[in-house]
Amino acid sequence: MAASVQTVNTVAGGVSPDDLGKTLMHEHFIFGYPGYYGDVGFGGFDRDEHMRVALDVAERARGAGVQTIVDATPNDCGRDAEFLKEASERGGINIVCSTGYYYEGEGAPAYFKFRSSLGDAETEIYELMMREITEGIGDTGVKAGVIKLATSKGEMTPYEQMFFSAGAKAQRDTGVPIITHTQEGTMGPEQAEFLIGAGADPSRVAIGHMDGNTNVAYHMATLAHGVNIAFDRFGVQGIVGAPMDEMRTACLIGLLGMGYGDSMLLSHDKVNVWLGRPLHFPDAVQELLRNWHTTHLFDNVVPKLKDAGVPEKRIDDIFTGNVRRLFGG
Repeated sequence: MAASVQTVNTVAGGVSPDDLGKTLMHEHFIFGYPGYYGDVGFGGFDRDEHMRVALDVAERARGAGVQTIVDATPNDCGRDAEFLKEASERGGINIVCSTGYYYEGEGAPAYFKFRSSLGDAETEIYELMMREITEGIGDTGVKAGVIKLATSKGEMTPYEQMFFSAGAKAQRDTGVPIITHTQEGTMGPEQAEFLIGAGADPSRVAIGHMDGNTNVAYHMATLAHGVNIAFDRFGVQGIVGAPMDEMRTACLIGLLGMGYGDSMLLSHDKVNVWLGRPLHFPDAVQELLRNWHTTHLFDNVVPKLKDAGVPEKRIDDIFTGNVRRLFGG
């Protein structure tokens, strides 16, 4: 059984789960693939410009009624606790930051792989997570409010298993929720089974990027473990195997109609600033990603849910009540 949560760690301090309000559960104010920090000649960190973008995102989110954003950026992909704290305080929005590492193929595995060759890296990962949750990240005083875990396409590597085992233990000892990354619509049921087997409370687990797969049987097999699932990549469509939003929406409507509304979470996984050298997406990709922005769900997806007969109260509860329960409220 997970520890009781009295407050949620936001970057600006603790708040009650009941005060989170409408929440986007998986976004990125800033994100960089490991290695970006070596490209300083062409991709230095422009704090003022990046903060301007962050404050614009906060303003747009607040305009849609959002009170809280969970920043899912893991430790090895540019997580910046002090930046997020400033964005929260100046932007007038709650931000919850993560502790954890990305999946092996796109993260920075060398450090803990090396440490695992010398000793018990899993215990070290647990200690890292516990310190960041209970004491703070580095010397910032900012406490992580979620544990971020991730797996590869079609497998959970031994490296990733260390983080899942440590994350399950840290969740059990603190009550802090786990949010996950699944790669290209795979490993949802396996993640849930592993975490529960390692002692995690399924009600405090959100298996992420489940909208990378529109097979209802895949979702039902994951939900059968009692976890929550997140359709949290709306706007990312038609690239790297991602389904189109129309298919995601149809799948979501079906799951809501089958009675799974209490276990659903929604978000965009929007990267608002890519760390490193500026990116230039081809025109065709830009067109596919035209709706990948902070209010896409509220502007375009929610109206379709209403047109399909999903009650407004059910929709509101996905963004509020489901989040509150995930955080122990």
